Amino acid sequence: MVFGKIEYLNLLPFHVFMKRFTKSSQQSMSMNYYKGVPAKTNKKFLSRRVDAAFISSIRAKNHKNVNLGIIAKKEVLSVLVVPHVNDVSDKESETSNVLAKILKVQGEVLIGDKALRYYLQNKPHVDLAKMWNERYNLPFVFALLCYHKDRDLYKKIEKNFLKSRVKIPRYILNEASRRTKISQADILSYLKHISYDFDRKAKMGLDRFYKEISKMQN
Repeated sequence: MVFGKIEYLNLLPFHVFMKRFTKSSQQSMSMNYYKGVPAKTNKKFLSRRVDAAFISSIRAKNHKNVNLGIIAKKEVLSVLVVPHVNDVSDKESETSNVLAKILKVQGEVLIGDKALRYYLQNKPHVDLAKMWNERYNLPFVFALLCYHKDRDLYKKIEKNFLKSRVKIPRYILNEASRRTKISQADILSYLKHISYDFDRKAKMGLDRFYKEISKMQN
């Protein structure tokens, strides 16, 4: 099977978990990884060249998923709009570009590690998840773990990941810091803003997002 691996910092705890899970469950021999940014991973999943992945919310609708996602309860730090005279989309994203339009925020959309680096420079920005929460009092769901087959496997991953307290080994944290040019302390602080539990309130937030998309299209 092929799992779509998005190398943003927001999924670092999940990747650490999966490394251990595949070893302990004898899945390592059958699991291959496709590495790509969200927009490209979405396309691979929709064309069935990827069997499972965290799929952008805008593409996840009507696909099978477990109760795991990339969720911001309030601010997220890594999905921003930078003031700009023109609206500029981030080619790596789909959901965040639409979110900026729903919230009517003008400027350049930045997502992922480059957005976090920008945030850490204390430059002017709008945090889209924070603005969403202030408007609707709901979390924002950026992606869901979707799959085409092997439901029992992904339900097992959901159950085990949600009950585990993932500690990121120092060598992995050091490598992530080197790769992203973000300090280890800032990475750990950032990860406190990310939730993975697609719970009742997160589901309400995603339903609201779909409703707002529908209103925008009509």
